[in-house]
Amino acid sequence: MTKTSGIHHITAIVGHPQENVDFYAGILGLRLVKQTVNFDDPSTYHLYFGDRSGKPGTIVTFFPWTRAPQGKIGTGQVGITSYVVPKGSLSFWKRRLGKFDIPYVTTKRFGDTYLQFNDPHGLQLEIVEREEGEINSWTFGDVTPEVGIKGFNGAVLFSRYPDKTAALLEKVMGLKFIEEDGEFIRLRSSANIGNIIDLKTTSIKKGQMGVGTVHHIAWRAIDEHDQLQWRKKLVAKGYHVTPVLDRNYFKSIYFQEHGGILFEMATDTPGFSHDESKETMGQQLKLPSQFEQYRERLKRYLPPFQVRDLD
Repeated sequence: MTKTSGIHHITAIVGHPQENVDFYAGILGLRLVKQTVNFDDPSTYHLYFGDRSGKPGTIVTFFPWTRAPQGKIGTGQVGITSYVVPKGSLSFWKRRLGKFDIPYVTTKRFGDTYLQFNDPHGLQLEIVEREEGEINSWTFGDVTPEVGIKGFNGAVLFSRYPDKTAALLEKVMGLKFIEEDGEFIRLRSSANIGNIIDLKTTSIKKGQMGVGTVHHIAWRAIDEHDQLQWRKKLVAKGYHVTPVLDRNYFKSIYFQEHGGILFEMATDTPGFSHDESKETMGQQLKLPSQFEQYRERLKRYLPPFQVRDLD
């Protein structure tokens, strides 16, 4: 059976890019590994944050649409993006959120303790401790490898038809059913990060796409051959799947699962350092070849921002 090893990346819609960068780099301590443009709408940035090298399973990406309306989180979306940090570091994150006046609540799910909070644009986030996952060697401000975000723990999904979404994840995509507590079903993939999916068992009010909502969740395909196998398999199961699209740092296919959530299958290769060095990733605006001729025009249109040490 073809199986995905887990989450490749999660992409969301946010507001002003400086606020986005201040939060994810300045406060959460993630590395800005790539600044480019939305290939389908080059008038806006596409910003990528992750661990030091931008490994699959650590990447969160954003479309900062400063004039977009506020969205509503609900059915047909990723409801909560979940991050994993080293064991013993939750107290650091409580202090850090307090330092920047970010309200949080502590909650439990399947025996795990989570810190839940929102980013400046309304995205729902949480942090949980786990032994699994490589330590993130990136240091920024007061966020050091001993306490830094390793990558995704996983995601909480809000589906219109939870049974159908669960069947896709388990019987088609190869995640393993772990347990159910009445409110959520937990499934797990084989990777050591980006591997936990908690699926809400009841449908809630339909979500509305806009600022503060997740646009899609991307799952890992090993390479282009594996991705083509996925496409064949999904089409045979009756899903409407896009042609393969070149995103420069990975190849993508997209489909909407029956619960309304937009899924992507993204290749692990070639990664983020093929057009700039690992040492300088994220420092310059990188454009795909089809937009290079418009560089100066785009730079005039795109709002400037900088990665700032807020400590």
